Formats: sequence, C-alpha cells, structure tokens
Amino acid sequence: MHYVEAKGILSPHNGMNLYRGCTHGCIYCDSRSTCYGFTHAFEDIEVKENAPVLLERALRSKRKKYMIATGAMCDPYMHCEEEVQLTRKCLEVIDRYGFGVAIQTKSDRILRDIDLLKSIHEKAKCVVQMTLTTYDEELCKILEPNVSTTKERVKALQVFHELGIPTIVWLSPILPYINDTKENIKGILDYCIQAKVYGIICFGMGVTLREGDREYFYTALDKHFPGMKERYHRKYGYSYEITSDRNVELMGLFKDTCMENGIEHDVDKCFQFLREFPEKYEQLTFF
Repeated sequence: MHYVEAKGILSPHNGMNLYRGCTHGCIYCDSRSTCYGFTHAFEDIEVKENAPVLLERALRSKRKKYMIATGAMCDPYMHCEEEVQLTRKCLEVIDRYGFGVAIQTKSDRILRDIDLLKSIHEKAKCVVQMTLTTYDEELCKILEPNVSTTKERVKALQVFHELGIPTIVWLSPILPYINDTKENIKGILDYCIQAKVYGIICFGMGVTLREGDREYFYTALDKHFPGMKERYHRKYGYSYEITSDRNVELMGLFKDTCMENGIEHDVDKCFQFLREFPEKYEQLTFF
C-alpha cells in the first residue's frame, strides 16, 4: 500500500475511484488489464489520500445535486479500507452536502457504514450494488478468494433491503465451462429473490479477457482447473468477448425469472435508476 496526492477525484460522469489496485484476488478481474496503465503491482494499493478534500472542494461549489458512483474500477471496501477508511471519509462528505451515492462492492465490509448510507438515503438517495457470480461456496472461494462469500454478500443485501435502501446485483462474469450452469444461475437468482433486489445487471453469460487480465486468468486456470486453459484457447483464441455456449438458455432463464418476480433486468433502466437523483430533493436544494 502506498499513498499519492491525486489531482482530481470526480470523473466527468461523477464517478470516483479512491484506490487503484485490489487485494480481493478475483481470477477474472478486468482491472488488471494493461490498458489501465498500472505502474505498480496490482496488489500494492494506491491510496488517494487527499480524496476527501478534493471531493469536498468539488461538492461545495455545486448548486445541483446528483448521484456519485464508486466501485466500478476498484472495490471501495477492500482490505485496506479497514485501516485507511477513505471510503467512509468520502461518504461523510457526500452525506454532509446532501448528494446521493451508488456504491458497488463484493464485500460485506460495507455494513460498517450503514449509519452513513442510511443517512444519505434519508436525505437524498443511496443504491447498494453487489456482484454475485457463484452460488457454490467452495467454487466462489476459488474464483474470488479474498473477499466475502456469496452467502455473506446476500446477507448484506438483505440488511439493506430491511433498511429501505434499494439494491442492484451485477450478475457477471459467468465463466464458460466453470460456472455457466443452470444450477449456478438459478441459485444466484433465488438469492436475489430472497434479498428482494430492485434490479440485476447482466450483459450476457460470459467474460471479457484482454492483455494483463488474460494472463492472470489463465495462470489461475492452470492452478485450479487443469486443462481448462487449453480448452479456452481452442474455443476462443485471443477473443475479447468470451461467450458461453449456454448463453441463450441461461439468458432465457435469467429474463423469465426476473419478469416473474418483478425484478428490473433491462440494463439501460438499471443504469438510469443508478443515475437518477430524486426530483423532490433537487427542488428543495434549489430553494
């Protein structure tokens, strides 16, 4: 872990990455790709220590409130957050200035900040997003070794639902020949129904691989699934989009289950929900 002074914190679309790198160890992580220009080891977390100051400076000058997103690139609740508490400090700023937050994680460490997320939702809007990929707990520990298990994440989703905070699940990636089974998808969907999630984002049954990410993924396949790397090579070569042979069947199961249970599954509508700031709070802010 090392500290840097960032020049800015909010992207043009109001997203923020407080850290660079991750210690969750997910074998398929796209953030490892060389296109992101990491100049340090991926597990040597870069901490943007002045992020709360930059965020406060940015929000203080805004008359119009909006949703702030975090977690798309690097998880805001990885291990170092326990010590650094950068995510919590930025949530305090968001809460103080009355903005909304859409936060994405794979960790139940987010439960530590229930007080702030509840306060943000009461003043504006909070949406908690969780990635779920693997129903089988033992397989989950292989694919996502240093993070909360699927059951632990689902319990967190249930807690937020009980607090009235909406939740969205990211059902991705689904790895061909590994977790692209009907049993896996049905198990995750049953969890989503149980947790009463607002929506599920799924782009299709598959995974994306590119330079940097691909090499790490294949090394993990050699370690845990002997012969699987060769199978991927024969089927997909060096393709970026790796689509499961069961995509049509599993997407049918996904869409039918969501429709039967009133779960939003249109990707555009889910993103719209994440971006929308409640109109009533905008009006209050104006006056």
